[in-house]
Parts: sequence; structure tokens; C-alpha cells
Amino acid sequence: MNAAPPASRPGPTPSPWRSLLVWGPYRGAHRVALRAGVSVLVPLLVLTLAGRLELTPYAAFGAFTSLYGRQHGRRQRAGMQVVAGGFLTVAVTLGVAASAAPGTRWLVVLLGALLGAAGSLASDAYRWHPPGPLFLVFAFAVCSTVPAGLTTVPVAAGVAALSVLFSLLISHLGGVARREPWGRPDLPSPLFVDAWSAPGAATHLVRHVVALGVAGAVATAVGWVHPYWAMVAAVTVLSGPDLSSRLARGLQRVVGTLLGLAVAAPVLLWGPRGVVAVLVIVGLQVLTELVVGRNYAVALLFITPLALMMGQLVHPAPVRPLLEDRLLETVLGAAVGAVVLLVVPDRRAGRVTG
Repeated sequence: MNAAPPASRPGPTPSPWRSLLVWGPYRGAHRVALRAGVSVLVPLLVLTLAGRLELTPYAAFGAFTSLYGRQHGRRQRAGMQVVAGGFLTVAVTLGVAASAAPGTRWLVVLLGALLGAAGSLASDAYRWHPPGPLFLVFAFAVCSTVPAGLTTVPVAAGVAALSVLFSLLISHLGGVARREPWGRPDLPSPLFVDAWSAPGAATHLVRHVVALGVAGAVATAVGWVHPYWAMVAAVTVLSGPDLSSRLARGLQRVVGTLLGLAVAAPVLLWGPRGVVAVLVIVGLQVLTELVVGRNYAVALLFITPLALMMGQLVHPAPVRPLLEDRLLETVLGAAVGAVVLLVVPDRRAGRVTG
């Protein structure tokens, strides 16, 4: 799985380089890590033991649901996860449908850029935490590159939806264990009008379309195998309340990925398969959630091998080209995102945005 950077909080923003050394508060990260670990473990283990590895990406993206609302109470978290899980299921379904269309690689760039803008608006309207469309873009783009026919569309949608429901169940059980008051999920009311009318909102949506479109188009034109990695890196740079924090996230993405590849190399060369691979993925997911809220660059030490292992679980590829592709596309996406931020004026200060 590919974790999103934590939301920025009010207060002075450290410089991009200093942000590499900032270590945030713990804030009960073990609870989020446990929920995420179990949410990933069970669906992937079931599908692996059933011999249906080709369905594991759809289950993994449904499990992203567990990452939303990490600091919210159970009712608010459950409501946020219901909405986000629905959007994730739609993103998976659209991705699988796009994979059956002609000219898929270029279609994915166009639709991924538009989905990034739409997801950013939805994130602001529903007040998601973590904010932004990173998970939606990632789910759509990866699923669109997995070979599938139209008959796979309902299967993928069902697998993703079941994984979402399981994540909701795990979140509920955690609240029961801590004796939190029972209550129906507190579904958030969408504030699309407020999100659209906020200062600089239209500009921010344009930034998503341009940055994701350019990053994906360049990676596709030069023939890189995973152009969505460039698009995801561009999304990361666009998240945050101000220019400094956004540039810091881009720098964290590049530096963390570079160091993460050093962790990923021995893991990929080891080449665990089947159940062992699933256990490695779950372990990396837990480690990611333990630190992602404290330092995004450090979390990428685990996010990088995690994302690569997910791909290797379904379609093993030569290790060296895979590592090179990850680094090049991450640098490309972060650079494009940074240029777009500098070229398109930022008039949206003081607000956490997707």
C-alpha cells in the first residue's frame, strides 16, 4: 500500500530541508497500524490461499479504507471511512473498466488527471484525513494497468467492496475493545459548494490536472513501465496548506524513496512468494503506519518496498529495472509538481487541502 503524507497542522512550517528531520508526536499510531495490518492481512491471505493472486490489488485498495480518520472518534472515523471506501471502490471499478479500453496508457493519464482534481474537491468537501486524492489516483491507475476484461469489472468491484466492509468491521472492533460509546456512523455532510467557492479552489484543481497530466504523459511518452508512479508523486507535492509544506512533501518523497530503494533491494532480491510475501507486505504496512504521521520521509523507507512487493506479488519483474523505474518516475513526478506549484500562483494559504 502507498500511505499518504499526514495532514499539516497550524503553526510555523519548517523549511523543506529541515522537514526531513522533524519528528512528530506519536498520537496513538499503534492503533492505526494494527487496524491497517489486519485489514490488509486477512483479504490478501484469503485470496493467496485460494490461488487468486490476480485479485489481490483490488482487495489491497479496498483496505486503504482503514487509513482514514486515524485521529477521529469511532463514529466520525466510521462515517469518513464509509464515504472514502465508496470512492475507493469506484476508483478500482473505473480502473478495471479502463484497462479493457483501447489506448489504455494514454486514457489512464487523462482520466487519472481528472480524477485527481475531482478527488481533491471531494477530499475538501468531505474533510478527509489524510487529505487529498492520492489513494484514488493510485487505485485507479494501478487497476487500469492490470490486464483484465469487462467480465472482471464486477468481480473487482465486489472484491474491493468486501475489503472496504472488512476494514469497517476491524475499525468497529477496535472501538469495542476500547469501550468507546456505540453509535451509528456519523456520515459527513458534503460541503462541495464551500470547497468550490474557497479562495483559490479552482486554481488548485487546475494544478492537479496539469501536474498529473504532464507527469503521466512524459512517463508514458518515454516508455516507462509505471507512469502512475510519476502521477502519484505529483499528487503528493500538491497536498498541504501552503507552498513551503508542499515543497517539503515533494522533497520528502524523493529522499525517502531513494533511501527506501536501499531497503527494497534486498527484500526484492530475496523474492518471497505466496503467504510469506503477504506477511512481509503486512509487516511493512504496520511499520509505515507507525511512523507516517511522524515523518513522511522515514515512512517511505517502508512504503517503497511495500509498493514494490505488492506488484511483485501479482506480476514478478526483474529487480534492477523496477528500482530504477521507481526512482526516475518519483523524481519526475515531484519535479513536475514543484514546477506547477511555482508557476501557478498559490492563493490558498492557511488551509489544509487535498
